[in-house]
Amino acid sequence: MCGIVGYIGKGDAKTVVLQGLEKLEYRGYDSAGIAVIKDSKIMIEKKKGKLKNLENHLENLDLESHIGIGHTRWATHGEPSDRNSHPHFTEDMSIAVVHNGIIENYATLKSELIQKGYNFTSDTDTEVVAHLIHSIYEGDLFSALTKALKLLRGSYALGVIHKDFPNEIICTRKDSPLVIGLGENENLIASDVPAILKYTKNVYFLEDGDIARLTADNVEIFDKTLVPVEREIKVIEWDYEQATKGGFPHFMIKEIFEQPKSIEETLNRRIHDGIIDFSDVLTEDEIKKFNMIHIVACGTAYHAGLQGQYALREISGVNSLVEIASEYRYMNPFVDENTLAIFVSQSGETLDTLAALKEAKARGAKTIAITNIVGSTISREAHKTIYTMAGPEIAVASTKAYTTQVIILQLLSIYLAEKKGRISKEKASDFIKELYSVSEKIKTTLDNVDIIKDVAEFMKDKHNGFYIGRGVDFATALEGSLKMKEITYIHTEAFPAGELKHGSIALIEPGTPVVVVAMQTNLLEKTISNIKELKARGAHIITVARNSCLEAKEVSDEFIGVGEIDDVFSVLLAVIPLQLLSYFTSVKKGIDVDKPRNLAKSVTVE
Repeated sequence: MCGIVGYIGKGDAKTVVLQGLEKLEYRGYDSAGIAVIKDSKIMIEKKKGKLKNLENHLENLDLESHIGIGHTRWATHGEPSDRNSHPHFTEDMSIAVVHNGIIENYATLKSELIQKGYNFTSDTDTEVVAHLIHSIYEGDLFSALTKALKLLRGSYALGVIHKDFPNEIICTRKDSPLVIGLGENENLIASDVPAILKYTKNVYFLEDGDIARLTADNVEIFDKTLVPVEREIKVIEWDYEQATKGGFPHFMIKEIFEQPKSIEETLNRRIHDGIIDFSDVLTEDEIKKFNMIHIVACGTAYHAGLQGQYALREISGVNSLVEIASEYRYMNPFVDENTLAIFVSQSGETLDTLAALKEAKARGAKTIAITNIVGSTISREAHKTIYTMAGPEIAVASTKAYTTQVIILQLLSIYLAEKKGRISKEKASDFIKELYSVSEKIKTTLDNVDIIKDVAEFMKDKHNGFYIGRGVDFATALEGSLKMKEITYIHTEAFPAGELKHGSIALIEPGTPVVVVAMQTNLLEKTISNIKELKARGAHIITVARNSCLEAKEVSDEFIGVGEIDDVFSVLLAVIPLQLLSYFTSVKKGIDVDKPRNLAKSVTVE
């Protein structure tokens, strides 16, 4: 969640670090800070609140330096405040540290350090790291850090500077992302690529346990056994301009409108000459071997997993389970060498999903990652990776990453079905044509948003509501409800349409908004019966269904129509109005759409 930026080189470190932190604001944060080495002294400034607070504070301060580290913090230990902000430092101001992650044994270490005479000025776990390194330091910063790491338990990405080493930054990572940017007579560290794209597209993605020493003209990397290693230089294929708003008022609406393109690019990545190809991910022997598929994810990615489960069952007839990653490794999952475990994460850094992946891998499962970020931790930890082609997604609320995740899982279902002989090549070809029609049908919805804006006007003053659907429409309802909660702060809950009357219908009163997803043709009559039950109790019905569904239109207060498509793939059309409804409601409420409170793009703590 937090953001790290570090710089050493010919430029002004303060400027580079602040610009980098600005590019990481999408991750969510509640304070920001910077440390530089100037005249053999470490100078640290930090402020609670938005980065602008720190920038205003620094305007009249002389922090010109060629080396610096900065941080945007999302509070885990200790309230948001100036003193709990990073960087953290030692009493003699010799060491400064920035940290993402959680030090699990910090309380024990803190107690031991206090007994040694160390004074703590914050409530954070990170301050322990600075004092611990100081307690071990004997003139060699790199050696002190490596010894300190042996005493730490938990997850971390660390950037460390020392006043006696004004020409180097030491960094390391375990379970939290860290990337090194390779410039000309300058090098950088960051917790995510956008922070450094202005300066370089050539990067190292550190492996778990790696420790690196950066100078202005050199980078040395050592693995967890302290053996020097050569990591592959990756070239980032997109630039920061692709991550800007491009004329849209917010990143979220830009990314909603980018979905037709991202869906087409995801399809083109896996379909060649009309044939789906996952041969680089699964061999035919493996396909025959697996008797169970687990899909594991969190939040929106979990909802994509539910869509994948439906496609796997309906198209390929494969037994599959979808599990929430934060629960997975604690539930003693039934996993063995005959299990295919698929882990879905937009960022590829979701800590709960990463921990679940390691658990499944340790139990013998074949692991596949579905992610949007090349070189992310989950992509490197899994046996194989399938990349979505969503491009950079900046808004905290995921939209195009979700639809491309669903597309990948649907393509995989068709691929398995054909390989298992469950469907013919002709049927597979029909499915592919349906998927290629999705982009144009989404464009039609995006060209007709006025009715959704009108519904948003109704929703903006509500405090509670419901989303319902049957079958796979329930999974779409879950995602729609989550989007409404995330960016409008309106409390909504999603239920299978038939379940609402088993208790929760008691909450329905005149004017209560109920969003109904009614795309499954075989369940349409039952869903309409549920609508009538709700209408009889005064609910305000907002229905998303096919344009041709006149009966649903007749019983609804608001009707949002989408195009015709096979039931399995209809989820891709139905979710678009739900994304738009949340977006326009948030805008009408005056909320910061791209950076909703308490949330972050990449969740790298449990």
